Amino acid sequence: MTTGTATAIARLCVVCIPARNEAERLPRLLASLAGQEGFSARAPLRVVVLANNCTDGTAAAVRALDASGALATLALRMIEAELVGADAHVGTARRMALDAGADWLEADGGGMDGILLTTDADARLPADWVAANLRALHASDVVGGRLVIDDDGTADPRLTELHARIERYWSGVRRLEDILDPPPHDPAPRHGDHTGASLAFPVTFYRQVGGLPPLPCGEDNALVGLLREGGARLRHCPDVRVMVSSRHQGRVSGGMATEMVRRARVLEGEAYLLPEASHWQALILRRAALRRAFHLPLPARAEACTRLGLGADEHAALGDCPNAIAFVERADRILESRSAPARECPLDRALADLDALALSLRAAA
Repeated sequence: MTTGTATAIARLCVVCIPARNEAERLPRLLASLAGQEGFSARAPLRVVVLANNCTDGTAAAVRALDASGALATLALRMIEAELVGADAHVGTARRMALDAGADWLEADGGGMDGILLTTDADARLPADWVAANLRALHASDVVGGRLVIDDDGTADPRLTELHARIERYWSGVRRLEDILDPPPHDPAPRHGDHTGASLAFPVTFYRQVGGLPPLPCGEDNALVGLLREGGARLRHCPDVRVMVSSRHQGRVSGGMATEMVRRARVLEGEAYLLPEASHWQALILRRAALRRAFHLPLPARAEACTRLGLGADEHAALGDCPNAIAFVERADRILESRSAPARECPLDRALADLDALALSLRAAA
């Protein structure tokens, strides 16, 4: 990579990280960012850390690491904030970090072409994480990274096996999608993760949807939903991956730590319930029908929407959709809100049902 190319890449993107009481893990993340391919002291990677409500010396630990010279390949901006009341949560912190990153790029004239990346303070990143995200964005508008559980080699073998079975379930769901309605902008092989641990998207898309919703939990999925409703192509690129913490004491209720606690309970005998295969079949077919409807002339589209359960006023309320992605996301959000909750079953039965359904669909085809 030439010096000019490296400088252009460095100007293009900024990594935005919310952190609360991460004095132990955040330096490890920053060290992995300092080792990203394509960056140097002359062409550093921009990083914003939003340290909110920290009581463990997180900011001091980062400043000490920076002063040591270990982060010479980073242009680091540390923002300390005290969030209060209903705003004291990760959604506010991540939004503040992303807003600061977008402002930084726009102030230096890179706003139109700038890329925002976000990850979690307790994650670890491979050396090609930034480069893989930028490559994937050549043919997409949003990139989600695959989550790899970082157990440091100390996990119970039974838990490792459970992780694999759960991943096989979600792979089976994607296999149904490939059989019934494969997404052209997200071809196989792909994973299914698009969380705050690894997201990348252009500044322009971020601004167009009004930024990240400052929710106490699920702010990452809410942002991805807004981007898709705006017509963004979401890519689950297998080359983009992130090591996520397996700890049980997390910073967010409903986050990865909550899921790890749930999985630990499974080892003690609790059933791990997941939606039946028929739920995913119905959902995929409904979205496929919406996608076909978008490409019909307007009167025929309205008739198709009526058959699918959208009233005339609801169809009109979808607005001017720039593409089929936006149309499907907006329409399906309405239809899903009226759908009955998915019927669930234990993991092993869910896996067997997914396999049987895929075999029957392929045989029919």
